[in-house]
Amino acid sequence: MATLAQPAGPFALGTFSVPDREPFPGLPAREQVLDLSRALDWAPTGLRAVVERWEEILPLLHALADDVTLDWRPLEGLRVHAPVEPRQIFQSGANYRQHVIDLEVAHRSPDDPRTVEEARAESAAVMDRRAAEDLPYVFVGLPTTIAGPYDDVVLPGWAEQPDWELELAAVIARPAYRVPVEEALEYVAGYTIANDLTDRATVFRRDMKAIGTDWLRCKNAPGFTPLGPWLVPAASIADPGDLRVTLKLNGDTMQDESTKNMLFGVARLVSYISRTARLLPGDLVLTGSPAGNGIHWGRLLRDGDVMEGSVTGLGAQRTRCVRESA
Repeated sequence: MATLAQPAGPFALGTFSVPDREPFPGLPAREQVLDLSRALDWAPTGLRAVVERWEEILPLLHALADDVTLDWRPLEGLRVHAPVEPRQIFQSGANYRQHVIDLEVAHRSPDDPRTVEEARAESAAVMDRRAAEDLPYVFVGLPTTIAGPYDDVVLPGWAEQPDWELELAAVIARPAYRVPVEEALEYVAGYTIANDLTDRATVFRRDMKAIGTDWLRCKNAPGFTPLGPWLVPAASIADPGDLRVTLKLNGDTMQDESTKNMLFGVARLVSYISRTARLLPGDLVLTGSPAGNGIHWGRLLRDGDVMEGSVTGLGAQRTRCVRESA
């Protein structure tokens, strides 16, 4: 079931289905959807196939969006899936200064001799040094965490402190390897919304502190990355470095900050990742989450909670939490 939160620009892209049919790549415009598996002569079976031909197909998508004579169907009544199935997910951590300071305070051990003010000051100094040294922090997630923007989020029975992390996500258009910062945005097809859920209780290895964080355990449960609803072409987003990221929990605003507060913007992250890894069409680059997570508020996710996440120009997602039995 789709909401009618409209994206920026003349059209967007998404993945849709009706009962008893496989999902299809679609072009939503004017609260209607065009089935691209039928409208395009090469019949793409998924949106990633469309993204793989991005430069070639973008002018045609504009033409299709303007053609009211085609076989459009109402958006209402269609199931909306995650817009794209990535092969790789690159997640940026510690990319909003206040967010990291809040986490540093929340995760202090009981025997930490520092005051809250001292912990905040030390964390702020680390953030400033990272920005000066130009060192983003990026790790890798699993594609099996991807869920639709209106799907229920299953909280595993073992997850003691499940938390939200709403983020701007960039979708890669073409293979990118060792890309200069100045050219990095040319490799971005568009943007979407990701909620990069985390179980705070399993972020750090208690048995082997020297190893540090356990990203597999804390972030990669099935469905822990609600994605979408839309892939909005990059040309429709004037400045990815000036978008509002807002998450509401049961109607109360918990996160509300601009992407202008990121330490490292989209171009810097794409370039940095491409120094080591080869990004592929449809891959996701998650840009980090702003302040206002549950661990900061002292209120983690529970059975029945409803999260509503929005990013300027990218629509909105709405997911309900369902607690799995232990």
